[in-house]
Amino acid sequence: MDLSSEELLVQVATGDKRAFGELYDRLASRVMGICMQVLRNRAIAEEITQEVFVEIWRTAPMFSPERGSAQGWVLRLARSRAIDKLRSRMAALARDERTTMLEQLTRYIDVEEDAITSVEGEHLRAAVNDIGEPHRTAIMLTYFGGLTQQQLADHLGIPLGTAKTRVRDGLKKLKSALHVTNKKEAR
Repeated sequence: MDLSSEELLVQVATGDKRAFGELYDRLASRVMGICMQVLRNRAIAEEITQEVFVEIWRTAPMFSPERGSAQGWVLRLARSRAIDKLRSRMAALARDERTTMLEQLTRYIDVEEDAITSVEGEHLRAAVNDIGEPHRTAIMLTYFGGLTQQQLADHLGIPLGTAKTRVRDGLKKLKSALHVTNKKEAR
């Protein structure tokens, strides 16, 4: 005697594995068809079909024949799970795309900053070389060598006041040289 899908689902709610097997045989191809229609990917559709039947096994007691057919209940569940999976995949793809775009933008900004830093560094090196001695050495040792003015004086064997003057005058020359370079570039 063949049982209806509704009767099978009621028996599944009691834990009847035979009824579950029959219900699966009867509805699996339709569930798979809906999943394929929504997802357009066989492997993912198979995965969702399996998840739907696991959920049917767990939630069969919630089915009520008075509210509709077993087939309708199962197929609505399949469609809902397939749409959830599709939305999840689309969100993941959008997230991946945003991440890729951000990485590319960050790389572009890094390259641009490196280029600007390189050009600025070349201008600064040229300007430091142009200020001449003894100011060049004072600036190089103080600002690029990390020496204090007292350490500069000790290193060069000159009075502290002389070391300070060389640094101060060197900075004035450097500022003037960089100002002239910037005016040339602005033209």
